Amino acid sequence: MEQIIKIEKISKAFPGVQALDRVSLELRKNEVLGLVGENGAGKSTLMKIIAGVYSKDSGSFNLNKKRVNFQSQLDAQKSGIAMVFQEQSLFNNLTIAENIFFGSEKKFIKFGQIDRKRMNKKASHLIKLVDIHFNPSIKTEKLSFSQKQMVEIAKALRIIGDTKNSVILFDEPTSLLNEKEIKKLFEIIRKLKKEHSVIFISHRLDEVMEISDHIYVFKNGKNVINKDTSDTDEMELHSLMVGEKLHGEYYKINKQLNIENKDVVFEIKKLTAKNHFYNCNFKLREGEILGLCGVEGSGKESLCRACFGLLSIDYGEIYLGSKKINIKSPLQAVKNGIGYIPQERSVEGISKYSTVADNINIVNLVNLNRHGIVQNEKIKKRTREWISKLNIKTPDINTRCFLLSGGNQQKIVLSKWLSTYGIKILILDHPTRGIDVGAKEEIYALIRGICKNGISIILTSDTLEELIGLSNSIYILKDGYIKKYFPAPKELKPSQKEIVAYMV
Repeated sequence: MEQIIKIEKISKAFPGVQALDRVSLELRKNEVLGLVGENGAGKSTLMKIIAGVYSKDSGSFNLNKKRVNFQSQLDAQKSGIAMVFQEQSLFNNLTIAENIFFGSEKKFIKFGQIDRKRMNKKASHLIKLVDIHFNPSIKTEKLSFSQKQMVEIAKALRIIGDTKNSVILFDEPTSLLNEKEIKKLFEIIRKLKKEHSVIFISHRLDEVMEISDHIYVFKNGKNVINKDTSDTDEMELHSLMVGEKLHGEYYKINKQLNIENKDVVFEIKKLTAKNHFYNCNFKLREGEILGLCGVEGSGKESLCRACFGLLSIDYGEIYLGSKKINIKSPLQAVKNGIGYIPQERSVEGISKYSTVADNINIVNLVNLNRHGIVQNEKIKKRTREWISKLNIKTPDINTRCFLLSGGNQQKIVLSKWLSTYGIKILILDHPTRGIDVGAKEEIYALIRGICKNGISIILTSDTLEELIGLSNSIYILKDGYIKKYFPAPKELKPSQKEIVAYMV
Protein backbone atom coordinates (compact mmCIF):
# COMPACT_ATOMS: atom_id res chain seq x y z
CA MET A 1 0.00 0.00 0.00
CA GLU A 2 1.27 3.49 -0.91
CA GLN A 3 3.01 5.35 1.91
CA ILE A 4 1.63 8.83 2.75
CA ILE A 5 3.55 9.74 5.92
CA LYS A 6 6.87 8.35 7.12
CA ILE A 7 8.27 9.63 10.41
CA GLU A 8 11.67 8.47 11.62
CA LYS A 9 13.27 9.01 15.04
CA ILE A 10 11.45 12.25 15.88
CA SER A 11 12.15 13.77 19.30
CA LYS A 12 10.53 16.70 21.09
CA ALA A 13 11.20 18.13 24.55
CA PHE A 14 9.41 20.73 26.66
CA PRO A 15 10.78 22.26 29.89
CA GLY A 16 11.23 19.33 32.26
CA VAL A 17 9.50 16.83 29.94
CA GLN A 18 10.80 14.62 27.10
CA ALA A 19 7.52 14.34 25.19
CA LEU A 20 8.86 12.27 22.26
CA ASP A 21 12.00 10.14 22.19
CA ARG A 22 13.06 8.92 18.71
CA VAL A 23 9.53 7.98 17.61
CA SER A 24 8.84 6.44 14.20
CA LEU A 25 5.52 5.95 12.37
CA GLU A 26 4.13 5.18 8.92
CA LEU A 27 0.68 6.06 7.55
CA ARG A 28 -0.50 4.40 4.34
CA LYS A 29 -2.97 5.54 1.70
CA ASN A 30 -6.68 5.07 2.54
CA GLU A 31 -5.82 3.78 6.00
CA VAL A 32 -7.16 4.59 9.46
CA LEU A 33 -4.19 4.40 11.80
CA GLY A 34 -5.02 4.09 15.50
CA LEU A 35 -2.68 5.64 18.06
CA VAL A 36 -2.95 4.57 21.71
CA GLY A 37 -1.01 5.10 24.91
CA GLU A 38 -1.41 6.47 28.41
CA ASN A 39 -1.78 10.19 29.06
CA GLY A 40 1.64 11.74 28.51
CA ALA A 41 2.73 8.98 26.10
CA GLY A 42 3.34 11.58 23.36
CA LYS A 43 0.39 10.91 21.03
CA SER A 44 -0.98 14.45 20.86
CA THR A 45 2.52 15.94 20.67
CA LEU A 46 3.29 13.88 17.57
CA MET A 47 -0.05 14.86 15.99
CA LYS A 48 0.72 18.52 16.59
CA ILE A 49 4.12 18.13 14.92
CA ILE A 50 2.43 16.53 11.89
CA ALA A 51 -0.14 19.37 11.88
CA GLY A 52 2.55 22.08 12.10
CA VAL A 53 1.52 23.30 15.57
CA TYR A 54 4.87 22.23 17.07
CA SER A 55 8.27 21.92 15.43
CA LYS A 56 10.35 18.78 16.03
CA ASP A 57 13.72 18.91 17.77
CA SER A 58 15.23 16.14 15.63
CA GLY A 59 14.31 13.33 13.25
CA SER A 60 12.77 13.26 9.77
CA PHE A 61 9.24 13.74 8.45
CA ASN A 62 8.33 12.69 4.91
CA LEU A 63 4.96 13.45 3.33
CA ASN A 64 4.19 11.75 0.01
CA LYS A 65 7.89 10.74 -0.18
CA LYS A 66 9.10 14.34 0.17
CA ARG A 67 10.96 15.69 3.22
CA VAL A 68 8.92 18.39 5.01
CA ASN A 69 9.62 20.65 7.96
CA PHE A 70 6.48 22.66 8.69
CA GLN A 71 6.99 26.01 10.38
CA SER A 72 3.31 26.60 11.07
CA GLN A 73 -0.13 25.02 10.95
CA LEU A 74 -0.78 26.94 7.72
CA ASP A 75 2.23 25.20 6.11
CA ALA A 76 0.75 21.81 7.01
CA GLN A 77 -2.70 22.79 5.77
CA LYS A 78 -1.28 23.89 2.42
CA SER A 79 0.21 20.40 2.13
CA GLY A 80 -3.15 18.74 2.79
CA ILE A 81 -3.01 18.03 6.53
CA ALA A 82 -5.91 19.02 8.80
CA MET A 83 -6.42 18.30 12.48
CA VAL A 84 -9.63 17.94 14.49
CA PHE A 85 -8.45 18.93 17.96
CA GLN A 86 -9.54 17.39 21.26
CA GLU A 87 -10.56 20.86 22.45
CA GLN A 88 -12.81 22.47 19.88
CA SER A 89 -11.53 25.59 18.15
CA LEU A 90 -14.84 27.08 16.98
CA PHE A 91 -16.06 30.58 17.83
CA ASN A 92 -19.57 30.42 19.30
CA ASN A 93 -20.40 33.99 18.26
CA LEU A 94 -19.71 33.25 14.57
CA THR A 95 -21.94 31.39 12.13
CA ILE A 96 -21.25 27.86 10.94
CA ALA A 97 -20.04 29.21 7.58
CA GLU A 98 -17.82 31.85 9.21
CA ASN A 99 -16.19 29.19 11.38
CA ILE A 100 -15.59 26.84 8.47
CA PHE A 101 -13.95 29.55 6.36
CA PHE A 102 -12.26 31.43 9.21
CA GLY A 103 -8.95 32.73 7.84
CA SER A 104 -9.98 32.07 4.22
CA GLU A 105 -12.58 34.80 3.77
CA LYS A 106 -10.54 36.52 1.05
CA LYS A 107 -11.86 34.15 -1.63
CA PHE A 108 -15.41 35.40 -0.95
CA ILE A 109 -14.68 39.14 -1.08
CA LYS A 110 -16.60 40.99 -3.78
CA PHE A 111 -16.52 44.79 -4.14
CA GLY A 112 -14.79 45.04 -0.76
CA GLN A 113 -17.39 42.94 1.09
CA ILE A 114 -17.76 39.25 1.89
CA ASP A 115 -20.26 37.55 -0.39
CA ARG A 116 -22.08 35.68 2.40
CA LYS A 117 -24.51 34.03 0.03
CA ARG A 118 -21.65 32.32 -1.81
CA MET A 119 -19.88 31.47 1.49
CA ASN A 120 -23.04 29.90 2.89
CA LYS A 121 -23.53 27.88 -0.28
CA LYS A 122 -20.00 26.46 -0.06
CA ALA A 123 -20.44 25.79 3.66
CA SER A 124 -23.77 24.07 3.04
CA HIS A 125 -22.05 21.59 0.73
CA LEU A 126 -19.36 20.81 3.32
CA ILE A 127 -21.69 20.31 6.27
CA LYS A 128 -23.89 17.98 4.24
CA LEU A 129 -20.82 15.78 3.72
CA VAL A 130 -20.70 15.31 7.51
CA ASP A 131 -24.46 14.80 7.77
CA ILE A 132 -25.41 18.15 9.32
CA HIS A 133 -28.54 19.76 7.93
CA PHE A 134 -28.52 23.23 9.49
CA ASN A 135 -28.65 26.60 7.82
CA PRO A 136 -24.94 27.59 7.67
CA SER A 137 -25.88 31.16 8.64
CA ILE A 138 -26.90 30.23 12.22
CA LYS A 139 -24.57 30.93 15.14
CA THR A 140 -22.45 27.98 16.27
CA GLU A 141 -23.52 28.54 19.88
CA LYS A 142 -26.89 26.98 19.00
CA LEU A 143 -25.30 23.62 18.17
CA SER A 144 -24.73 20.69 20.52
CA PHE A 145 -21.20 19.50 21.24
CA SER A 146 -21.47 16.64 18.74
CA GLN A 147 -22.82 18.96 16.05
CA LYS A 148 -19.90 21.32 16.65
CA GLN A 149 -17.60 18.32 16.26
CA MET A 150 -19.07 17.73 12.82
CA VAL A 151 -18.49 21.39 11.93
CA GLU A 152 -14.84 20.87 12.96
CA ILE A 153 -14.66 17.97 10.49
CA ALA A 154 -16.29 20.10 7.77
CA LYS A 155 -13.65 22.73 8.50
CA ALA A 156 -10.96 20.07 8.06
CA LEU A 157 -12.48 19.08 4.70
CA ARG A 158 -12.34 22.73 3.64
CA ILE A 159 -8.67 22.88 4.65
CA ILE A 160 -7.58 19.85 2.64
CA GLY A 161 -9.81 20.82 -0.30
CA ASP A 162 -8.88 18.90 -3.45
CA THR A 163 -5.38 18.00 -2.24
CA LYS A 164 -4.47 14.46 -3.25
CA ASN A 165 -3.34 11.97 -0.60
CA SER A 166 -4.43 14.30 2.18
CA VAL A 167 -4.42 13.46 5.88
CA ILE A 168 -6.97 14.14 8.64
CA LEU A 169 -5.91 13.83 12.29
CA PHE A 170 -8.49 13.10 15.01
CA ASP A 171 -7.32 13.75 18.58
CA GLU A 172 -9.80 12.21 21.08
CA PRO A 173 -12.86 13.08 18.94
CA THR A 174 -15.24 10.86 20.92
CA SER A 175 -14.45 11.98 24.49
CA LEU A 176 -17.71 13.94 24.85
CA LEU A 177 -19.93 11.98 22.45
CA ASN A 178 -22.60 9.41 23.28
CA GLU A 179 -22.86 5.98 21.64
CA LYS A 180 -25.18 7.14 18.83
CA GLU A 181 -22.95 10.13 18.02
CA ILE A 182 -19.83 7.93 18.00
CA LYS A 183 -21.50 5.58 15.52
CA LYS A 184 -22.28 8.53 13.27
CA LEU A 185 -18.70 9.81 13.52
CA PHE A 186 -17.33 6.40 12.56
CA GLU A 187 -19.57 6.31 9.50
CA ILE A 188 -18.09 9.64 8.43
CA ILE A 189 -14.51 8.46 9.07
CA ARG A 190 -15.12 5.37 6.93
CA LYS A 191 -16.35 7.64 4.11
CA LEU A 192 -13.30 9.90 4.51
CA LYS A 193 -11.00 6.89 4.34
CA LYS A 194 -12.08 6.21 0.77
CA GLU A 195 -10.34 9.40 -0.41
CA HIS A 196 -8.02 10.36 2.45
CA SER A 197 -5.84 8.84 5.17
CA VAL A 198 -6.69 9.18 8.85
CA ILE A 199 -4.86 9.05 12.19
CA PHE A 200 -7.22 8.40 15.09
CA ILE A 201 -6.37 8.85 18.80
CA SER A 202 -8.63 7.56 21.56
CA HIS A 203 -8.32 6.25 25.11
CA ARG A 204 -11.21 3.88 24.40
CA LEU A 205 -9.52 0.75 23.14
CA ASP A 206 -12.75 -0.76 21.81
CA GLU A 207 -13.17 2.28 19.53
CA VAL A 208 -9.61 2.02 18.24
CA MET A 209 -10.14 -1.68 17.53
CA GLU A 210 -13.37 -0.94 15.67
CA ILE A 211 -12.26 1.93 13.43
CA SER A 212 -8.53 1.32 12.82
CA ASP A 213 -6.70 -0.79 10.23
CA HIS A 214 -3.36 -0.58 11.99
CA ILE A 215 -2.42 0.41 15.56
CA TYR A 216 0.65 2.00 17.13
CA VAL A 217 1.24 1.85 20.89
CA PHE A 218 3.23 4.64 22.59
CA LYS A 219 4.59 4.64 26.13
CA ASN A 220 6.65 7.40 27.80
CA GLY A 221 7.22 9.14 24.48
CA LYS A 222 8.53 6.00 22.74
CA ASN A 223 7.28 3.40 20.29
CA VAL A 224 6.28 0.15 21.97
CA ILE A 225 4.90 -1.81 19.04
CA ASN A 226 2.71 -1.50 15.93
CA LYS A 227 0.35 -4.16 14.63
CA ASP A 228 -2.46 -4.73 12.19
CA THR A 229 -5.72 -4.50 14.14
CA SER A 230 -6.63 -8.07 13.18
CA ASP A 231 -3.48 -9.32 14.95
CA THR A 232 -4.19 -7.86 18.41
CA ASP A 233 -6.95 -7.34 20.99
CA GLU A 234 -7.88 -4.94 23.81
CA MET A 235 -6.19 -7.08 26.46
CA GLU A 236 -2.86 -6.99 24.66
CA LEU A 237 -3.09 -3.25 23.93
CA HIS A 238 -3.81 -2.52 27.59
CA SER A 239 -0.86 -4.66 28.68
CA LEU A 240 1.47 -2.91 26.22
CA MET A 241 0.27 0.56 27.32
CA VAL A 242 0.56 0.17 31.08
CA GLY A 243 3.03 -2.70 31.37
CA GLU A 244 0.63 -5.08 33.14
CA LYS A 245 -2.37 -7.21 32.31
CA LEU A 246 -5.93 -5.96 32.74
CA HIS A 247 -7.33 -7.87 35.67
CA GLY A 248 -10.72 -8.44 37.26
CA GLU A 249 -10.17 -5.98 40.08
CA TYR A 250 -9.99 -2.97 37.75
CA TYR A 251 -12.74 -1.19 39.71
CA LYS A 252 -11.38 -2.28 43.13
CA ILE A 253 -14.74 -3.89 43.96
CA ASN A 254 -13.17 -5.82 46.83
CA LYS A 255 -12.56 -2.45 48.54
CA GLN A 256 -16.19 -1.33 48.21
CA LEU A 257 -17.62 -0.44 51.63
CA ASN A 258 -20.75 -1.91 53.18
CA ILE A 259 -22.83 1.22 53.80
CA GLU A 260 -26.10 -0.42 54.83
CA ASN A 261 -25.91 0.77 58.46
CA LYS A 262 -24.11 4.06 57.81
CA ASP A 263 -25.69 7.45 58.55
CA VAL A 264 -27.46 9.43 55.82
CA VAL A 265 -25.25 12.48 55.15
CA PHE A 266 -27.08 14.04 52.18
CA GLU A 267 -30.65 13.79 50.94
CA ILE A 268 -32.82 15.39 48.27
CA LYS A 269 -36.63 15.40 48.36
CA LYS A 270 -38.80 16.16 45.32
CA LEU A 271 -35.98 18.24 43.83
CA THR A 272 -37.08 19.92 40.59
CA ALA A 273 -35.44 22.17 38.02
CA LYS A 274 -37.92 22.67 35.19
CA ASN A 275 -36.77 21.48 31.77
CA HIS A 276 -33.98 19.49 33.47
CA PHE A 277 -35.35 17.08 36.12
CA TYR A 278 -38.47 16.58 38.26
CA ASN A 279 -39.40 15.28 41.74
CA CYS A 280 -36.06 13.57 42.33
CA ASN A 281 -35.42 11.79 45.64
CA PHE A 282 -32.38 9.95 46.97
CA LYS A 283 -30.38 9.37 50.16
CA LEU A 284 -26.59 9.33 50.28
CA ARG A 285 -24.87 7.52 53.14
CA GLU A 286 -21.42 7.97 54.66
CA GLY A 287 -18.73 6.40 52.44
CA GLU A 288 -21.25 5.54 49.72
CA ILE A 289 -20.82 5.91 45.97
CA LEU A 290 -24.25 6.78 44.56
CA GLY A 291 -24.38 6.35 40.77
CA LEU A 292 -26.66 8.38 38.51
CA CYS A 293 -27.15 7.00 35.02
CA GLY A 294 -29.26 7.67 31.94
CA VAL A 295 -28.94 8.61 28.29
CA GLU A 296 -27.98 12.11 27.19
CA GLY A 297 -30.67 14.56 28.27
CA SER A 298 -31.95 12.28 31.04
CA GLY A 299 -31.13 14.92 33.65
CA LYS A 300 -28.29 13.19 35.49
CA GLU A 301 -25.63 15.86 34.80
CA SER A 302 -28.13 18.65 35.59
CA LEU A 303 -28.96 16.99 38.91
CA CYS A 304 -25.26 16.94 39.79
CA ARG A 305 -24.89 20.63 38.94
CA ALA A 306 -27.97 21.53 40.98
CA CYS A 307 -26.53 19.78 44.05
CA PHE A 308 -23.50 22.07 43.75
CA GLY A 309 -25.44 25.28 43.16
CA LEU A 310 -24.59 25.58 39.46
CA LEU A 311 -28.21 25.14 38.41
CA SER A 312 -31.17 26.81 40.13
CA ILE A 313 -33.92 24.58 41.47
CA ASP A 314 -37.59 25.51 41.26
CA TYR A 315 -38.68 23.55 44.31
CA GLY A 316 -37.77 20.62 46.51
CA GLU A 317 -35.57 20.22 49.57
CA ILE A 318 -31.92 19.41 50.26
CA TYR A 319 -30.74 18.03 53.61
CA LEU A 320 -27.25 17.76 55.03
CA GLY A 321 -27.75 15.05 57.60
CA SER A 322 -30.98 16.10 59.31
CA LYS A 323 -30.44 19.81 58.60
CA LYS A 324 -32.30 21.45 55.72
CA ILE A 325 -29.97 23.64 53.67
CA ASN A 326 -30.13 26.02 50.70
CA ILE A 327 -27.57 25.68 47.91
CA LYS A 328 -27.96 28.60 45.54
CA SER A 329 -24.30 28.92 44.57
CA PRO A 330 -21.07 26.89 44.53
CA LEU A 331 -19.82 29.01 47.45
CA GLN A 332 -22.77 27.85 49.57
CA ALA A 333 -22.10 24.26 48.50
CA VAL A 334 -18.45 24.46 49.57
CA LYS A 335 -19.41 26.02 52.91
CA ASN A 336 -21.68 23.00 53.44
CA GLY A 337 -18.84 20.58 52.69
CA ILE A 338 -19.69 19.74 49.06
CA GLY A 339 -17.08 19.59 46.28
CA TYR A 340 -17.60 19.12 42.53
CA ILE A 341 -15.42 17.74 39.75
CA PRO A 342 -17.01 18.76 36.41
CA GLN A 343 -17.06 16.71 33.23
CA GLU A 344 -15.29 19.47 31.28
CA ARG A 345 -12.11 19.39 33.35
CA SER A 346 -10.09 21.81 31.22
CA VAL A 347 -12.89 24.42 31.20
CA GLU A 348 -14.31 24.28 34.73
CA GLY A 349 -12.00 22.01 36.74
CA ILE A 350 -8.59 23.63 36.49
CA SER A 351 -6.97 26.86 35.45
CA LYS A 352 -4.80 25.40 32.69
CA TYR A 353 -2.24 28.17 32.58
CA SER A 354 -1.84 28.43 36.34
CA THR A 355 0.63 26.34 38.31
CA VAL A 356 0.06 23.01 40.00
CA ALA A 357 0.40 24.76 43.38
CA ASP A 358 -2.15 27.45 42.49
CA ASN A 359 -4.70 24.88 41.32
CA ILE A 360 -4.37 22.59 44.32
CA ASN A 361 -4.72 25.41 46.83
CA ILE A 362 -7.17 27.78 45.14
CA VAL A 363 -10.20 26.74 47.21
CA ASN A 364 -8.13 26.82 50.41
CA LEU A 365 -6.51 30.25 50.15
CA VAL A 366 -8.73 31.66 52.89
CA ASN A 367 -7.10 29.17 55.29
CA LEU A 368 -3.57 29.67 53.96
CA ASN A 369 -3.04 33.31 54.78
CA ARG A 370 -2.05 35.18 57.87
CA HIS A 371 -3.27 38.74 58.41
CA GLY A 372 -4.24 38.83 54.73
CA ILE A 373 -0.84 37.64 53.47
CA VAL A 374 -0.63 34.27 51.71
CA GLN A 375 1.83 31.91 53.44
CA ASN A 376 3.91 30.68 50.51
CA GLU A 377 5.92 28.13 52.50
CA LYS A 378 2.73 26.55 53.79
CA ILE A 379 1.35 26.39 50.23
CA LYS A 380 4.55 24.74 48.97
CA LYS A 381 4.46 22.17 51.78
CA ARG A 382 0.79 21.28 51.21
CA THR A 383 1.28 21.06 47.45
CA ARG A 384 4.19 18.64 47.80
CA GLU A 385 2.15 16.56 50.25
CA TRP A 386 -0.72 16.15 47.79
CA ILE A 387 1.59 15.52 44.83
CA SER A 388 3.03 12.66 46.88
CA LYS A 389 -0.34 11.35 48.15
CA LEU A 390 -1.92 11.20 44.70
CA ASN A 391 1.27 10.33 42.80
CA ILE A 392 0.92 13.37 40.53
CA LYS A 393 3.59 13.31 37.83
CA THR A 394 4.86 16.87 37.43
CA PRO A 395 8.38 18.33 37.04
CA ASP A 396 7.72 20.64 40.01
CA ILE A 397 4.98 22.50 41.88
CA ASN A 398 5.28 25.55 39.60
CA THR A 399 4.66 23.66 36.35
CA ARG A 400 1.71 25.04 34.36
CA CYS A 401 -1.14 22.53 34.31
CA PHE A 402 -1.62 22.52 30.54
CA LEU A 403 1.78 20.80 30.24
CA LEU A 404 0.55 17.77 32.23
CA SER A 405 -1.37 14.74 31.00
CA GLY A 406 -5.16 14.47 31.44
CA GLY A 407 -4.81 11.89 34.20
CA ASN A 408 -2.48 14.11 36.20
CA GLN A 409 -4.73 17.12 35.65
CA GLN A 410 -7.63 15.09 37.05
CA LYS A 411 -5.56 14.15 40.10
CA ILE A 412 -4.91 17.85 40.66
CA VAL A 413 -8.67 18.54 40.56
CA LEU A 414 -9.20 15.72 43.08
CA SER A 415 -6.46 17.01 45.36
CA LYS A 416 -7.98 20.50 45.23
CA TRP A 417 -11.12 19.15 46.91
CA LEU A 418 -9.53 16.51 49.11
CA SER A 419 -7.24 19.14 50.61
CA THR A 420 -10.14 21.51 51.26
CA TYR A 421 -11.19 21.73 54.90
CA GLY A 422 -14.56 20.17 55.72
CA ILE A 423 -15.36 18.46 52.40
CA LYS A 424 -17.64 15.49 53.14
CA ILE A 425 -19.48 15.04 49.83
CA LEU A 426 -17.83 14.94 46.43
CA ILE A 427 -19.76 15.08 43.14
CA LEU A 428 -17.83 13.34 40.36
CA ASP A 429 -19.28 14.19 36.95
CA HIS A 430 -17.60 11.82 34.47
CA PRO A 431 -14.33 11.70 36.48
CA THR A 432 -12.39 9.50 34.03
CA ARG A 433 -13.40 11.19 30.78
CA GLY A 434 -10.41 11.51 28.43
CA ILE A 435 -8.14 9.50 30.74
CA ASP A 436 -6.23 6.39 29.69
CA VAL A 437 -6.81 2.95 31.19
CA GLY A 438 -3.76 3.03 33.46
CA ALA A 439 -4.63 6.42 34.93
CA LYS A 440 -8.26 5.30 35.33
CA GLU A 441 -7.17 2.43 37.56
CA GLU A 442 -5.25 4.90 39.72
CA ILE A 443 -8.32 7.14 39.93
CA TYR A 444 -10.50 4.16 40.96
CA ALA A 445 -8.07 3.34 43.77
CA LEU A 446 -8.18 6.99 44.90
CA ILE A 447 -12.00 6.97 44.85
CA ARG A 448 -12.07 3.87 47.06
CA GLY A 449 -9.62 5.55 49.44
CA ILE A 450 -11.78 8.68 49.56
CA CYS A 451 -14.80 6.62 50.64
CA LYS A 452 -12.77 4.75 53.27
CA ASN A 453 -11.94 8.15 54.79
CA GLY A 454 -15.66 8.88 55.21
CA ILE A 455 -16.32 11.06 52.17
CA SER A 456 -19.48 10.22 50.18
CA ILE A 457 -19.64 10.41 46.39
CA ILE A 458 -22.31 11.18 43.79
CA LEU A 459 -21.10 9.74 40.47
CA THR A 460 -21.94 9.94 36.78
CA SER A 461 -19.86 8.02 34.28
CA ASP A 462 -19.03 7.56 30.60
CA THR A 463 -19.72 3.85 30.75
CA LEU A 464 -22.22 1.59 32.49
CA GLU A 465 -19.43 -0.84 33.28
CA GLU A 466 -17.60 1.83 35.28
CA LEU A 467 -20.76 3.05 37.02
CA ILE A 468 -21.79 -0.48 38.04
CA GLY A 469 -18.26 -1.39 39.10
CA LEU A 470 -17.84 1.62 41.39
CA SER A 471 -21.32 2.27 42.82
CA ASN A 472 -23.02 1.06 46.02
CA SER A 473 -26.38 2.13 44.62
CA ILE A 474 -27.63 3.19 41.19
CA TYR A 475 -30.46 5.57 40.28
CA ILE A 476 -31.66 5.57 36.67
CA LEU A 477 -33.01 8.79 35.17
CA LYS A 478 -35.18 9.01 32.07
CA ASP A 479 -36.76 12.21 30.72
CA GLY A 480 -35.82 14.01 33.93
CA TYR A 481 -37.42 11.51 36.33
CA ILE A 482 -35.82 8.83 38.49
CA LYS A 483 -37.32 5.66 37.04
CA LYS A 484 -35.57 2.93 38.95
CA TYR A 485 -33.26 2.26 41.89
CA PHE A 486 -30.82 -0.66 42.01
CA PRO A 487 -28.76 -1.62 45.06
CA ALA A 488 -25.25 -2.55 43.87
CA PRO A 489 -23.42 -4.33 46.71
CA LYS A 490 -20.09 -5.85 45.79
CA GLU A 491 -21.52 -9.37 46.04
CA LEU A 492 -24.46 -8.78 43.67
CA LYS A 493 -24.05 -6.11 41.01
CA PRO A 494 -26.92 -5.48 38.55
CA SER A 495 -26.16 -6.28 34.91
CA GLN A 496 -25.88 -3.69 32.14
CA LYS A 497 -28.88 -5.32 30.47
CA GLU A 498 -31.03 -4.77 33.58
CA ILE A 499 -30.07 -1.11 33.74
CA VAL A 500 -30.46 -0.37 30.02
CA ALA A 501 -34.03 -1.69 30.16
CA TYR A 502 -35.00 1.36 32.28
CA MET A 503 -32.82 3.89 30.48
CA VAL A 504 -34.39 3.72 27.02
